[in-house]
This record gives sequence, C-alpha cells and structure tokens, in this order.
Amino acid sequence: MRLSYKHSPPLLLSFLCLLGFVSAAQALTKHGASNKKISALLVFGDSTVDPGNNNYVGTAFKSNFPPYGREFLNQIPTGRFTDGRLPTDFVASYVGVKEYVPPYLDPTLSILELMTGVSFASAGTGFDPLTPTISGVIPIPKQLEYFRQYKRRLESAIGKRRTEDHIKNALFFISAGTNDFVLNYFTLPIRRQTYTVSSYQQFVLQLFKEFIQGLWDEGARKIMVPGLGPIGCLPIVITLNSNNANLQRGCVEEYSSVARGFNLKLQQELNFMQLSLANQGFDEVNVGCCGTGYLEASFLCNPKSYVCPDVSKYIFWDSVHPTEKVYRNLFQASRPVIDILVNS
Repeated sequence: MRLSYKHSPPLLLSFLCLLGFVSAAQALTKHGASNKKISALLVFGDSTVDPGNNNYVGTAFKSNFPPYGREFLNQIPTGRFTDGRLPTDFVASYVGVKEYVPPYLDPTLSILELMTGVSFASAGTGFDPLTPTISGVIPIPKQLEYFRQYKRRLESAIGKRRTEDHIKNALFFISAGTNDFVLNYFTLPIRRQTYTVSSYQQFVLQLFKEFIQGLWDEGARKIMVPGLGPIGCLPIVITLNSNNANLQRGCVEEYSSVARGFNLKLQQELNFMQLSLANQGFDEVNVGCCGTGYLEASFLCNPKSYVCPDVSKYIFWDSVHPTEKVYRNLFQASRPVIDILVNS
C-alpha cells in the first residue's frame, strides 16, 4: 500500500470537533431555550474519555502510573491517558455539574457522585466488537449495560419518575471509533480481508447508530458526538508507517482522509437520526408539504403547487428539504455545542 505524507495544520479541536447533536424537540421549550439545567454528564467511549475504568479491568491498556497525571490534581495518575484533564472534565465543569468526571467502575462513588455524572468509557475499545477483544477492554455494548445498571441504582435511590427526568436532562457524550481504524482495521488483516475502507466505515457507522438508538431508548435526549481526529497525524501512526530514510515525520494523509470520510458519513447519519428521532410534534414525517409531497422539489414546487395548510405538522417542506421548524429544532439542539465552541 502506497502512503503519502503531508504536513497537516495543527490538531486544533481534534477530539472536540463536534459533528452532531441529537436532541428531542420536547426537551426544549417552545421559545427554543432549555428550561432546565444539565443534570449530569454521562460519557461513553475510548481512551479520549476514559478517566480510569480500565484500572478495574484485566487489561494492559492502563495509565494509572506516572508520568500520566502530572498536571492533574495533586499530580495523581488517575487512569486518564493524558497529563491532566480530559475534554469531558472541561465539559462537566463548563455546564456546572462537577469538576472531574469519575469512572463508573470506581466502587467508592457515592450516590451524589453518580447522579452528577460518570464515565463508562474504556481505553482501547471501539464499536467493532473485534476491537475491544484485541485489547481486552470494555465493549461499547457493555458500556450501555453499565448505563442501564446505573439507572437502576438511581431508581433505588430517588425513584423511577425522578430518574427519568434526571436522564432526560443529562448530557451524553460519545467519543469512540479511532481504535476501530488504528488498532484494528489498519493493523490487523482480519477486517481488511472482508471489508474495503468504505464498507468498513459503513459497518462501524451502523454499530454507532445502534448504540445511539440504545441510548435513546433508555431516555437519552441530549447527545454530543465528536468526530474522529486526523488519525494520520498520531505519532504512532507516523512512526509505524514511515518509509523515509531521513526520518522526516509528516502526517499519513491516507489515514487522515479515512477519518475525514468517516466524519462526513457520521454527520449525515446523525442528521438523519435527528430528523427521525426528534419528530415529536410532527404528524407528517415522510411526505413534504409542497405538492403531493412525494417528488416535488425546486421548480416542481412552484407558485401553482398545492401547499399544506399547516406546515408546522410537517418535517419536510418539499420532497428533499426540511421545514423551518425542523431547522429551528436543529439549531436549538446545537446551541449548547455552539456555546462551548464560542467560549472555549
């Protein structure tokens, strides 16, 4: 496989390039602003958001030792794969729920600590079930099981109704997928024997969507999904794929382009999921308001076309494009993300 090397821009927002935000329309007021504060931050994914769950797992993928954590509180290596805080620690502090997101598997957590947010993430995991098998870490579906267990623990403490409200107002953060490509697809031959890059992207996306649907079915309504960073710029990827005798290090563009392609597909899928999941208040979800609603768009939707009497009941304006109400819901659902980016 021929690799090309190009220097890429600095890795700004590499793991916080927020591509999608799925939220129910009913979670927002009619005026577009949330009338309730964020109740908790609940995190799922890999090492980008694992604060130490792997400390309690029989795997070599751990970081609870120096020099990890040298910039953390009291210079404690907690199991975070960085020198200090994770992006989710900053998000938790920003929305006012807590300063640091603890690992769910920490047996010392109080009910208050559980209520304000935990991370179920596990370093080395991915959506492809083969990925966590390679590293012996917590699979993504198991993280969803832990979340269901988390809900039962809250129900025992505060009751079912309060737990439902609590989950509805919680912010969910999902960061995973890098290991599926770096640790799995490009490193081992197993998946490459069956999947092209494009078909593997679709395979991972399908599992991603199933996970989001699982969260939605459990009551999640505010879900942040970062895209993949430029994986071709990871130092380990550059090292393992360098064939330059002078050891000049540059990003492996072929790998980064795979991440960009995945992010584009991810954003499209999230947009479709937003329309399909957040359709409360809409009576017509599969036809447009203009004309018959089946084919009309552009010049076929014209001044002579029939127009539905109450467009607020429709998701689609014509056979392709959503109504203003849908766009407003998408914008309002994205406001917390915009706010984070603007104030970062």
